[in-house]
Amino acid sequence: MPITVTTGEKEYFPGIGQIPFEGPDSDNPLAFKFYDADRIVAGKTMRDHFRFAIAYWHTFCNTGDDPFGPGTQPLPWLEGGDPMQIARQKLDAAFEFISKLGVPFYCFHDRDMAPEGKTVPESEKNLQVLVELAKAKQKASGIKLLWGTANVFGNPRYMNGAATNPDFHVLTHAAAQVKAALEATVALGGENYVFWGGREGYFTLLNTQMKREIDHLAMFLQKARDYGRKIGFKGTFLIEPKPMEPTKHQYDYDVSTVIGFLRHYGLDRDFKINIENNHATLAGHTFAHEVQTAADAGLFGSLDVNQGDPYNGWDTDEFLHNLYDAVELMLVMLRVGGLGHGGMNFDAKTRRCSTDLDDIFIAHISSIDTLARALVIADDILQKSNFLAKRRERYASFDSGKGLAFEQGKVGLDELAELAAEWGEPKLISAKQEWYESLINQYLR
Repeated sequence: MPITVTTGEKEYFPGIGQIPFEGPDSDNPLAFKFYDADRIVAGKTMRDHFRFAIAYWHTFCNTGDDPFGPGTQPLPWLEGGDPMQIARQKLDAAFEFISKLGVPFYCFHDRDMAPEGKTVPESEKNLQVLVELAKAKQKASGIKLLWGTANVFGNPRYMNGAATNPDFHVLTHAAAQVKAALEATVALGGENYVFWGGREGYFTLLNTQMKREIDHLAMFLQKARDYGRKIGFKGTFLIEPKPMEPTKHQYDYDVSTVIGFLRHYGLDRDFKINIENNHATLAGHTFAHEVQTAADAGLFGSLDVNQGDPYNGWDTDEFLHNLYDAVELMLVMLRVGGLGHGGMNFDAKTRRCSTDLDDIFIAHISSIDTLARALVIADDILQKSNFLAKRRERYASFDSGKGLAFEQGKVGLDELAELAAEWGEPKLISAKQEWYESLINQYLR
């Protein structure tokens, strides 16, 4: 549905109206060149293919600070002394931005939306106040909540983890936050709820009972699931993998690790996987690989869209602008059936040296256009080339005869050995890797 532009009493992005689609010939940095929300590609509108969401934390909380210095981006909605007033201003700025950009969803951590209080009840009250304000904003604008989550990694109490912390007292605080965040997600009609490990891992095995910590994590997720269902959450619980950072080793290392964890503890009926590009590359995988792995397991849920810097070994959370990687992603997405109730959340931040407010719009527009262009290119490849036929041809020996019988479990090891002796050395069949790569280049236009 179209998004209604809403602003609070103060306009935080003056001079910027609804971002239009102007086509590839436009040189307007505040216009879409390739993302035409109503354009039909592969049977769906671009809007429905992507289900774009804005990350509350990076977009409205990030000021460009890093380990070497304070923030460089003076965000006007963060000005003032009273934390609750700042939270209200931030909410106004968020819905103004999301409305003007014209995307349908947003995502938040509890502490992004409302400040932590001095006590658990005070923190819960703060969040409840902001949830009621956000509910009114959603109703007025048509913007929806893709997913909520709890920041159980930022407070010093979580220095050794939350659900995996060796101190039970800390785990109870994490439970209080997740309980309140689940209630907020239900109140706002969130379609999913995310668990990111944050500090769920270890720095050294010397002081760590790893099995016990992972058992605690599973128990915590079971109890969170049960509570969520009890209060009426009908959506999907998501786990977001990351291999390291801030800990040396995260228990949710990558998609394959999470699949094994969910199946081992019987959580795979309620939980799926939220995949972030930069986390995938930190684990030594591509974004496309992680999506394919999750989809093949029936556990693909949603995406955090960003990219890392190939020359840095940490989580830089840059806006996705690599078209080739985006095409590979969309080739997988189109074949696995798309996002379902998930979405594409821009878990990305402008660079420390990008200090103008319009840079926030430009960054999102550029990334949205990259993905929209990639969608069209991927669909062209699938519809107009012999890409799929070539892939099928590679596996033709399993489509009939003994190969098919093997797939069906009808050929034992002894018979396989007899076939090898009977048939002799197989002829080498080229994988044509360079042909596939050149095909993508051919359609990058």
